[in-house]
Amino acid sequence: MRIFLGLITPVVIYAGITLLHLIIPVKRTKGYVNNEVTGEVMNYRINGKFVLWASIVIWFLLGYFELVPYTWLYETRWLGLISAVVIGLVFSFFIVCKQPSTGKPFFADFWYGREKDSQLKDGLIDAKMWLYLIGAVMLQLNVLSFAAYHISTVDDVNYGFLLGCAMTTWFCFDYLTFEKVHLWTYDFIAERVGFKLGFGCLAFYPYFYSISLWFTASLPNPGQHSLFLIFYGALFLCGWVFTRGANMQKYFFKTAPNKKFLWIQPEVISDGKHSLLVNGYWGVSRHINYLGEIIQAVAITLAVGYPAILLVWLYPAYYVGLLFSRQADDNKVCKKKYGDLWDRYTTKVKYKIIPFVY
Repeated sequence: MRIFLGLITPVVIYAGITLLHLIIPVKRTKGYVNNEVTGEVMNYRINGKFVLWASIVIWFLLGYFELVPYTWLYETRWLGLISAVVIGLVFSFFIVCKQPSTGKPFFADFWYGREKDSQLKDGLIDAKMWLYLIGAVMLQLNVLSFAAYHISTVDDVNYGFLLGCAMTTWFCFDYLTFEKVHLWTYDFIAERVGFKLGFGCLAFYPYFYSISLWFTASLPNPGQHSLFLIFYGALFLCGWVFTRGANMQKYFFKTAPNKKFLWIQPEVISDGKHSLLVNGYWGVSRHINYLGEIIQAVAITLAVGYPAILLVWLYPAYYVGLLFSRQADDNKVCKKKYGDLWDRYTTKVKYKIIPFVY
């Protein structure tokens, strides 16, 4: 029975998150992307932060009334991962196979997807919004369960581990608090819905992003000095400032081109049709936000206090591989879209991700 319950746990949680997304009042928000079929600006339902709070309250109440142990998601994490993998595969095959081929090999279609803007009933559920919501909320619930397990079973509590939990919690709340801002990011502008995005959000995101916590939740305090924890916290916040600041500056520029952000007056180059930011965050490097995400991942990994465990480094290593390759893809997309203007931009903003280095 325990095996069965562990396997169906992600199914129940994903269904619950979906139900909350449907019943909690939303704010309809227009994004940046135009629908490929109709040409109209896409419309989205925004209520992620409320779904996150409601999910946490439900998790707390289930534990408080001893219906489901607070530690359940940690104790059944392998069963949950297996279930999430199956859900991710089934979703990916469904979302890809229901659309006609793009003319590319099936593996390419399966990996990248065939449809960019997949919505049900006039945006009642948008595939991308739903996927990121599922991933972020499930990641947060996993983190809470991991923290509960550590506190309840480890005699010598590792405050660095709890700091890592707090950082990951910040990551989840940050994403869903600024949910509408991400409508102007690469994922919504360029990504299609296939295995990469579907499996990524349903299985990879909620389980792999917690890998540093996964393998250290049962370990005691390694004896890190409190000054190191302060440094790791500051490092994480530094990364957040890069990521959130860059995304917010872009959002303000796209929605209110002449509006200052953090007292920074937008400076642009233009070809008469398109305009590109060349100051502030976007004047330091072309993707300072990517550097910020990598820094945050490194800070979480360091905070848990077991750098000799190689598995905990998989999270930042993944970000390096993902974001450096995405930068290359984005460069091709932008070169095709902006032409000579992109050449002018890359001449003015020389560094791709890391200022003065790369």
